Amino acid sequence: MAKPGNAMVILGATGDLTQRLLMPALYRLHVLGLIGDLRIVGYALETWSQERFEQHVHGGLSKFAEGFDARHWERFRQRLDYRHGELKAEAVAALEPHLAPGTLFYLALPPSLFGQAAGALGEAGFSKPPRSGWRRLVVEKPFGSDLASAMKLRQDMHRHWDESQILRIDHFLGKETTQNLMVFRFANRFLEPVWNAQHVEQVQITYAETLGVEKRAGYYDRSGALRDMLQNHLMQLFSLAAIEPPSAWDAEILRDHKVEVMRSVSKLTARNVNRHAVRGQYAAGKSGRRRVRGYREEPGVANDSRTETFAALRLEIDNWRWQGVPFYLRSGKRLASNCSEIAVQFKRNPGALPGAVSADPNWMVFRIKPNQAMTLLANAKTPGLELDGRQVRLSAPYAENGDSGFSAYEQLLMDALEGDRTHFLRFDEVEWAWRVLEPVLEAWKKGEPEPYAAGSEGPQGQHRLLDANHAWRPVRLVAGEDD
Repeated sequence: MAKPGNAMVILGATGDLTQRLLMPALYRLHVLGLIGDLRIVGYALETWSQERFEQHVHGGLSKFAEGFDARHWERFRQRLDYRHGELKAEAVAALEPHLAPGTLFYLALPPSLFGQAAGALGEAGFSKPPRSGWRRLVVEKPFGSDLASAMKLRQDMHRHWDESQILRIDHFLGKETTQNLMVFRFANRFLEPVWNAQHVEQVQITYAETLGVEKRAGYYDRSGALRDMLQNHLMQLFSLAAIEPPSAWDAEILRDHKVEVMRSVSKLTARNVNRHAVRGQYAAGKSGRRRVRGYREEPGVANDSRTETFAALRLEIDNWRWQGVPFYLRSGKRLASNCSEIAVQFKRNPGALPGAVSADPNWMVFRIKPNQAMTLLANAKTPGLELDGRQVRLSAPYAENGDSGFSAYEQLLMDALEGDRTHFLRFDEVEWAWRVLEPVLEAWKKGEPEPYAAGSEGPQGQHRLLDANHAWRPVRLVAGEDD
């Protein structure tokens, strides 16, 4: 539970992130009695009254907060304060009376304002904790748009804030299935001994969306799938799937291990980038039964845009555990279904049984969406007189009836208030993710992304990343299939 005398200041309190994600998470933690006497202070440019801000929060909670009711709202609204002003030291200094011994500053702002906001807070003296308190700064992704801008952002932030005070949030690290990946792997004796190149054939990490760019064209057309998804979310899943067993459950040890994975990635170069990276852009097609336009026809997108809406990578790790095992990462918009998973294929047995017994490869699948589950694809006998085999699914939902889970933002906000940095990114994680991808970004300054029809499996070029005996798991979900 958060200690008494804490405050959370949200810069960008009138924005979409605050309304859709932060306030609903804080509201649920309030209902569960997990945030003590935390004060929530909103700060933004809009010259709203306290009453107008409360109405805005109420509207968002009634729409986005599960189980919202008037009784809990009346108590929650008493936590709220609102102040308006610019991102300048003399303006944010007016927040001083609203701070507490322990204060968390959350930058729910456009990425271009991160450095300015961190500087304004620091110049106002807010980065220096009181003798019996603390100051922390939460920053949303993206952390720069390339290596140079990431280094510049770090420099700007470190003028006033120590690295130990900065919490770079990636909501994928707060997801139950992501955290369960490590627990399931390290806590089960039957799995860890085979989690290596001797037994693993390939690893696929997929994040597929049926949505298009929607109302994010202004941001997305400057970013693209590689920056928006692979550099952060999928690189984090990749590093967690590949890390060595930590000697202790410690934030610094865990983050050291993740950096070690990224430092061990075989270097991508201008010569081999086409073997390791593919990009695509959705064209007109069908999403379900609905006809949808192509990316270049979306409002706010230039009709000659070369921004990729699909990106796929083939990464190889040059260490003992993973030598020779390809890791395939891909993410795209306007694909055949909403599907997110980490799938590990094990090598085939040299001979299953004497005779003509067929045996499909085993897969261990950690499904993140549409439903959080773990599935083992195994081989068993086909019923009947013949000795033959078939693939069966041994599937378990992550949560059972009666389990009380937390959303990613609920988990991460609690960690931030308690000072647990385990599930936040240290700067060298950000740096090395950019270092891995820099050759791809450079190569993609030229040429065009491959078109693919909306509602499809993505561009055909993604298949060239695969070894001859490998195939992508289909994005299109089979009705009734829960793996």
